[in-house]
Amino acid sequence: MTALDPRPAPASDTTTALRFPAGFRWGTATAAYQIEGAAREHGRTPSIWDTFSRVPGKVRNGDTGDIAADHYHRVSEDIALMRRLGVTDYRFSVSWTRVQPTGRGPAVRQGLDFYRRLADELREAGIRPVATLYHWDLPQELEDAGGWPQRETALRFGEYAAVMAEALGDRVATWTTLNEPWCAAFLGYGSGVHAPGRTSALASLRAAHHFNLAHGLATKALRAAAHGGAAEVSLTLNLHAVRAQTDSPDDLDAVRRIDAVGNRLFLDPVFRGTLPEDLVRDTASVTDWSFVQDGDLETASAPIDSLGINYYSPTVVAAGPALPQGRPPEPSPWAGAEQHVRLVPAPGPRTAMDWPVDADGLHELLLRLRDELPGVPLLITENGAAYDDYADPEGRVRDPERVAYLRAHLAAVHRAIEDGADVRGYFLWSLLDNFEWAYGYSKRFGIVHVDFATQRRTFKDSARWYAEVIARGGLEP
Repeated sequence: MTALDPRPAPASDTTTALRFPAGFRWGTATAAYQIEGAAREHGRTPSIWDTFSRVPGKVRNGDTGDIAADHYHRVSEDIALMRRLGVTDYRFSVSWTRVQPTGRGPAVRQGLDFYRRLADELREAGIRPVATLYHWDLPQELEDAGGWPQRETALRFGEYAAVMAEALGDRVATWTTLNEPWCAAFLGYGSGVHAPGRTSALASLRAAHHFNLAHGLATKALRAAAHGGAAEVSLTLNLHAVRAQTDSPDDLDAVRRIDAVGNRLFLDPVFRGTLPEDLVRDTASVTDWSFVQDGDLETASAPIDSLGINYYSPTVVAAGPALPQGRPPEPSPWAGAEQHVRLVPAPGPRTAMDWPVDADGLHELLLRLRDELPGVPLLITENGAAYDDYADPEGRVRDPERVAYLRAHLAAVHRAIEDGADVRGYFLWSLLDNFEWAYGYSKRFGIVHVDFATQRRTFKDSARWYAEVIARGGLEP
């Protein structure tokens, strides 16, 4: 917990070559709803994002993932792009409704066959398949039955994990149970800016707990069904690099509150089998946590093989003032902190998402995890930036801002490794321009430009740069 230093951060070293350890995993990542399309083919049924994107005003321009980047029909083409990049690993997610349309019961063969083909073609290309079971696309039928605030959803997720492990356990090198459960719980059920669009502090806390339980149940199922027991089991969290605006006690308490609900609500159950006591106190007016049943935290803390970290920018906070008289509170993703904390814009350059560019936050997070979770290997499972790039008349996509962003963050990872953090790999977000959730197609994170009208793929300058980084195993001066 440190105060924000108003001085500019030191520039990353640009005079020395930075080599990463032998065997470092160089990857890229995507998510099913953001790229696959084929929303109604071969038995796939609506997820909460299919439903949410059709609610007027929820997604910019009324965009949906119905077609997206059409990856479902272009798997071989996209794997050829990865091969050109030289990545060693590819992190994708499975569409739950494509393989288990109602979120329960037997799987659909065509859905499983799609992911078998994906994994097989990756392996043939010399690329390790890294499968994420959940990247926010809950079957709508399970949401209609109560969604993640209900315990039943966690139980169904454990069964789904067993189905996938049985079907792809001989092909997948690494299983990630959940992607960013904080976003799914608190943006989906707290602030309502993500699917399913609910706005309840209680629902968000219940959902967060059931995500932790679901992770533990899935870990158990993956271990039980693993072919030969060699699969790596992981979890990906978007941990917040939280800083106080000043060193005042109130601002430091704001950091504590955000850290409790944004970080420790997931770290403590998974790695310690406990709930953060201060969060339980902070949320006493919302819940007594009686939905946490005996044995849940033990289940959630089943040992895993690595922890994935998604990082884009730091979070700067200060003590929050009382709301102006007569102004109703807005739905918040910060249960237990919403009346005490305000977010403060960080200084410096910003991406097209209006997110600050600050690679030091990633270094801070990695050193924190080095100290708090000794012996747990770390993976950077998402890191990247959106910029307003486009194909020029010659067909070239010049994105020097993205190259600078990626270089600074890879330099921060290298610095963390030198400082003793056990970081085993880096997955750039994202391979392709895609459906960017509530922003629709207005934001581009890909290193491959997608013309959504024609589905033409074009390497951006950042893709060529990343291929060079991979080929030489690090950064040149």
